[in-house]
Amino acid sequence: MSGFVVVIPARYASVRLPGKPLRKIAGKTMIEHVYLRGTESNAREVVIATDDERIADAGEAFGARVCMTGDQHRSGSERIAEVCDILDLSDEQVVVNLQGDEPAMPAELINQCAALLDDPTADIGTLASPLASMDDFDNPNVVKVLVDDRSNAIYFSRTAIPFARDPGQIDLALQSALHHHGIYAYRSGVLRRLVAADPSDLEIVEQLEQLRALAMGLTIRVGQPRQRPATGVDTEADLAAMEAEFS
Repeated sequence: MSGFVVVIPARYASVRLPGKPLRKIAGKTMIEHVYLRGTESNAREVVIATDDERIADAGEAFGARVCMTGDQHRSGSERIAEVCDILDLSDEQVVVNLQGDEPAMPAELINQCAALLDDPTADIGTLASPLASMDDFDNPNVVKVLVDDRSNAIYFSRTAIPFARDPGQIDLALQSALHHHGIYAYRSGVLRRLVAADPSDLEIVEQLEQLRALAMGLTIRVGQPRQRPATGVDTEADLAAMEAEFS
């Protein structure tokens, strides 16, 4: 699919990795690596969205288009919705949220995520892979998603779902859940509706924004990526692992 826009939300503050977008990986800042992944996709435009002048200056130095946003946003989705308004994007324009801590996200998967919205019955597109291990199944930092027979999301959770009431069915439970990856495609109009709505009770409990979309009755189409993306960068250990991957 061509004609979509990639927006990279980037903020300087990070509890576990301060200044994360400007940390270096193989001689380039993380935000430059993410921007390059966006430009390698079929996107007609790639935009960095930030409220921090340091990130803006870094992006402009390597030739990126930067959109300055407010500092009140609680999520990347809210920041991207402001970009949609600043750029006056139509409600039908497809926008991909490429998170600023995903320097190794393959361009092919950005395209795949956007293409999920070729189906007009899908409101949001995202990607999820089979779980790699039982440890991931039990890990609350690995978000799980269950899908129906049409590959639409039923529920996202940090807990191990589905629950195997019969211990002999634990393998089936493991096969039924998918490891959710934090990349999304939205139509701008859907994104505007999403950020205008109040957080749902389920979102508040799980701290997962996508549960607001499900509570609103929006359809989230889940694609299984053709290759498993690397883990995003949240800690110093993640940064070191990414440095090794790029070396």
